[in-house]
Amino acid sequence: MRHRKHSNQLGVTKEHRSALMANLAASLIKKGRIQTTLKKAKALRPFVEPLVTLAKKGDLHHRRIALSRLRDQEAVRVLFAERVTEFAKRNGGYTRIYKLGDRRIGDAAEMALIEFVGADDAGYKKTRRRPKARKAPVAESVAPVEEAPVEVEVEAKEETPAEKTES
Repeated sequence: MRHRKHSNQLGVTKEHRSALMANLAASLIKKGRIQTTLKKAKALRPFVEPLVTLAKKGDLHHRRIALSRLRDQEAVRVLFAERVTEFAKRNGGYTRIYKLGDRRIGDAAEMALIEFVGADDAGYKKTRRRPKARKAPVAESVAPVEEAPVEVEVEAKEETPAEKTES
């Protein structure tokens, strides 16, 4: 059954999608960061990260697998020679996606920036919240303030000729 098999299909055929991913991945490997749509960036991440893992293994077999997926010899050379040293001690999470504020003119697609994480970059560390200081009950001895008596003025009604009734 094909239930729950949906991935980022990007509205194109399988051949077009694989060529698109290969070209985006080659550009990302060569340049280090690229700007694309958010959907393409999210689809590119699971394509690129296994390639970096292949490069960490480094033998001829894995180089040929990477070449069959990337379709660019220069990108494979850069990946296996230069990029692999940045991620030698990292166990995954090689890319980071930033959402850009501006949308693309023409179709208003959300734009994103996808980049490789730096070698010395520790990523986002969650800071622990410090417990809030508990407020001590305020023990002030303040004399109660006496309220001034309120004077109510009663205005005398003037009778108008319409209100007078004859008996």
